[in-house]
Amino acid sequence: MNRRALSLTAYLTYARGGATESFSLPPRPQGPLVWGYAETPEQGRVLASLCSRLQANYPEVICALSGDVPDRHDAIFLPTPPESVSDADRFAKALAPQVVLWAGQNLRPALIDALYKNGSHLIALDATDRSWSSPAPRWLPDPTQATLSLFHSLYATGDAAARRLRRGGIETGRIRTEGPLIDSDQPLPCDDKTYEEVAGYLAGRPIWLAAHLCPQEARDVIGAHRQAMRLAHRLLLVMVPHDDEHAAEIEAEARASQMRVCNWDIGETPDELTQILLAESPDELGLWFRLAPLTFLGGSLVPDRGGHDPYQAAAMGTAILYGPNVGRHVGAYSRLVDAGAARIVRDADSLSAAVTHLIAPDQAAAMAHAGWDLISSGASLVDCVISEIMTTLDNRNTP
Repeated sequence: MNRRALSLTAYLTYARGGATESFSLPPRPQGPLVWGYAETPEQGRVLASLCSRLQANYPEVICALSGDVPDRHDAIFLPTPPESVSDADRFAKALAPQVVLWAGQNLRPALIDALYKNGSHLIALDATDRSWSSPAPRWLPDPTQATLSLFHSLYATGDAAARRLRRGGIETGRIRTEGPLIDSDQPLPCDDKTYEEVAGYLAGRPIWLAAHLCPQEARDVIGAHRQAMRLAHRLLLVMVPHDDEHAAEIEAEARASQMRVCNWDIGETPDELTQILLAESPDELGLWFRLAPLTFLGGSLVPDRGGHDPYQAAAMGTAILYGPNVGRHVGAYSRLVDAGAARIVRDADSLSAAVTHLIAPDQAAAMAHAGWDLISSGASLVDCVISEIMTTLDNRNTP
């Protein structure tokens, strides 16, 4: 037995105690089952979207999700079992998933080992160039590399992450270098006829969008717009609140600015002199994302909001600005920043400076292209994973 196998054996010996009698599972549905575990909310959203796509194309497949995942009607939510050998074995035998999707680098060796021994096809997703971890105490040999060796395939987010896996002893044939695990929901809808009509109204004017705006941010956004107009006098700001409830407050702030305001939702039409266009309903965000080469995503300049998912905007081909308070989506914004598709701002002055610089077509286009490349790589990853899932299921159903 090699050293890596010994480290896992030692860990499993340590984890044999501590069975939890209260841990229970609902009856397993009949049919092929895919179980996914997500370590972070972002990974959870992607797994949920992946399962929705999988079931849309293959309705016979059952999906179950655990970890930090959203509540979705098309997937069964299951608690993650305690990290003991007996609970992990009971979970693996009761659920009996044909395929396991593991998103996250905090490993559960007892659970992964139980699933492997029960015959599940194990897929590790979102492997980045950072250390893996496990709940093993420091006095035990580290079981992470032995646990990773149980996975049938591991999807690395780039060359550096793939090299880290190879240095850990994972065979090259099991490592697949794809893009990061990002949300692959379908782009927001945009009616082509409406788009052509509004584009005609605006006649090539430079446009920027403030989307998912909350009332506390409206003054800073309008102030930034006023400053940016000094250098780009034809610049148009489109303001879309996060919800209808705060539309009146944002409109009042816009009209108090003494700028020329157009309210799209009451049938007003923008013209050459319009400086601010108000669109109260977030339902048409697909239209405004498509029209605006540059977007500030709200809920990010004020605390306690957590920001909003930036991938929808990136998928529509717009460069992204955002404030510092994006705790719920910090991983998504970090990836966009690393790709050159997003930039952080701190206040009205830095927002104005960013708008003035990035409203130039070449600047915004470069950022938007970088964001599109990142979204496309995520879609390619999802396609590859779904293909591997179905190949695995087909092979197991073949006599």
